[in-house]
Amino acid sequence: MKKIIYSFLIILLVTNCAEEKAIETKPAEEKREQKKVIYQVFTRLFGNENTTNKPWGTLEENGVGKFDGFTDKALLEIKDLGVTHIWYTGVLHHAMVTDYTKYGISNDDPDVIKGRAGSPYAVKDYYQVDPDLAIDPANRMKEFEQLIDRTHKNGLKVIIDIIPNHIARAYEGKNNPKGIHDFGAKDDKTKAYSRDNNFYYIVGEDFKVPVWQNDYKPLGGEKNPLADGKFDEKPAKWTGNGSRLAQPNLHDWYETVKINYGIKPDGTKDFDVLPDGFDKKDYKAHVAFWQDKIVPDSWIKFKDIALFWLEKGVDGFRFDMAEMVPVEFWSYMNTTIKTKYPNTLLLAEVYNPSLYRDYIHKGKMDYLYDKVALYDTIKHIVQDHGLTDNLPKIQEDLADIEHHMLHFLENHDEQRIASPDFAGSAEKGKPAMVVSALISTSPTLIYFGQEVGEPGNEDAGYGKPTRTSIFDYIGVPHHQRWMNDKKFDGGQLSNNEKELRDFYKRLLNFTIHSSALMGSYKEIHNYNRTNSSNYNHRVFSFVRWSESEKLIIISNFDTKESYEFDLIIPDTVINTWKLKKGNHLFNEQLYGKISTTLKVANDRSLMKIKIAPLESLILKLQNY
Repeated sequence: MKKIIYSFLIILLVTNCAEEKAIETKPAEEKREQKKVIYQVFTRLFGNENTTNKPWGTLEENGVGKFDGFTDKALLEIKDLGVTHIWYTGVLHHAMVTDYTKYGISNDDPDVIKGRAGSPYAVKDYYQVDPDLAIDPANRMKEFEQLIDRTHKNGLKVIIDIIPNHIARAYEGKNNPKGIHDFGAKDDKTKAYSRDNNFYYIVGEDFKVPVWQNDYKPLGGEKNPLADGKFDEKPAKWTGNGSRLAQPNLHDWYETVKINYGIKPDGTKDFDVLPDGFDKKDYKAHVAFWQDKIVPDSWIKFKDIALFWLEKGVDGFRFDMAEMVPVEFWSYMNTTIKTKYPNTLLLAEVYNPSLYRDYIHKGKMDYLYDKVALYDTIKHIVQDHGLTDNLPKIQEDLADIEHHMLHFLENHDEQRIASPDFAGSAEKGKPAMVVSALISTSPTLIYFGQEVGEPGNEDAGYGKPTRTSIFDYIGVPHHQRWMNDKKFDGGQLSNNEKELRDFYKRLLNFTIHSSALMGSYKEIHNYNRTNSSNYNHRVFSFVRWSESEKLIIISNFDTKESYEFDLIIPDTVINTWKLKKGNHLFNEQLYGKISTTLKVANDRSLMKIKIAPLESLILKLQNY
C-alpha cells in the first residue's frame, strides 16, 4: 500500500559546535540487556523458489512461499545473522484474486485489490491467516502456530502486523471467536457518523471504483468475471486514507475502508481524553483511567484482535499507520496488552515528528519509525546530495527518546539500497548501516534480501520496480540465491554478495553483544570538522561507551576517496573515560585487521586514521 508520508523539510543548521555542546545519552541506558535487531520478511516471498517472474503472474506461474519454508535451518541462519526478532509481514488473511472458494473463502473483486496476490494491508479476516501461506489452506492456522513454535525454538521472537486504521473493502470475518461481531455488523448505515459505528458512511451514495489512469487496469487487463468496473457497496464508505469520495482516486487506498475510532467528521473527539500529565504516568495509571470509561466499539474490536494473537504466542506487533488512529486508543489498547503480556514489543509506523512523544509517552509505544529524520538524511548522504554535518542535530533533537526510534535503511515501503533510485549499489549502504545501527540504543531493522544486495528490479505487475513487490506473486532473485534450493547456505551467491552478507553478519552480531551500544553516546564530528584537517563532510564519527567498553566509530561515505587525518578526541571524552596521558591501543572490531593508537597529551588527544572508500572502523579500547 502506498503510504502517506508527511512532507517535512528538515533544515539542519550546520554549526561548528564546541566540544562541551556535544550531546550525550544518559548512562542509565547501561541497564538494558542488549540491542534488538528485527529481521523483516515478506512471508509469501521468503520461501518462493520459482524464478519465472512473469508480470501479473498467477500463483501457479510465479510460485509462492509457505510457512514451512521457514525451516529450522532457515531460522537458525537468520538468528546467526545477528537477529533477535523476526517480523512476519503479510500473515493475516487479506484480499486476493487467487480462488480459494473450495475452502469456504469468497472470491475477491480485482476492482478493489492492488495486484494479484493483494496488499497485506487490506485485511479480510483478522482472525485467520493467509491461505496462500499454507500447504493445506484448510489447516492454515495450525501451520502458522507451528511456525510460531519453530521460531521460538530457534531463539527468535515473533512480530506480526496489525493494521488498525483500515480493513479490506470486502471484509468477511468467518473465523470470529464466540461473541465477536463482525466489523460493521451493528452499524447504523443511515448515519454518516455514529460513535459505535465501525465505519464512516457516505449516505445516499453508492461506491464507484476509481477511474483507471495511465493505462492501468486491474490484473494488467486480463479478463476476469469480477473485473467489471463495479463493486457493490451501499452506501459507500470512507476510504482507508480518509477520502470521503464515493468514487476514490486511483492513488487513494481504494481497496480499503477507514475505521471509525470515535473521531467525528469535523475532527472532534467523541471519547474521554487523557488528563494533563498522563504522559508521565505508567501503564497501570492508564489502565485505571480507562476502566470506568465507555469507549467506541472499534477500540474494543482491535483490543480483542491483539489479545487473540498474543494468546497464539506472538511476541509483538508492528502497527501500520498508527498516527492515523487517536493516541487515546493506543493508551487504551497498549496498556491492556502490557498488563496481560508485559514483554510484548509494540512498534508503530509514525511519520510526523510532532507526534513522536505523544505516541511514546501517552500511547505507550515501545518504538517508532525514525524515517523523517535519520533515514531521510542518511539516504541523502548516500545519494551524494546530503551532508554528514546534519546527523548530530538529529540525535540532539531526539536525545530524550532516542531509544524508542527504530532505525532502518530498507523495509517493504522503501526503495532497495541497490535500486537505481536509491544508491544503485548495495556497497554504498555499508557506512550508512554502520551509522544507523551504532549511533543509538534503538533497535535496528533489516529487510530480507538487504544483506545480499537485493535491488528490487522485478516488474511484478502492480507498481514499479525499486521496491520488492508486496502486491503480486514474485521471486526475489538475490534472496533465492542465498536460499540455494532450501539449503539456506548462500551457495549460489556471487563472491560480492557473500562478502556483503558477511559484513551484515559481523555488524549485527557486534551490535547485539556490545554493552557500549546500550550505553552513552557523543558525536565528535563537529569538533573534528572545526579542528582536524582533511576531515570533511563525507566522514562521520562518534563515540559510544559503557563501564566495560569504549568505542570510537568512523565511517566514510565517499565512494572514491580515501581519507587520512588526525582524529581528535575531545577532552570531555578523555576525562569521562578517565584515560591517562600516554598511548592507548584500539583494535578494529568488524574485521579485526587494524590496530591504532590514541595518544593522550596535554594539548590534545588524537589518533591517526586512514579510511578507505565506503569503509567503517569500529575501534575498541583494549585492556580497559
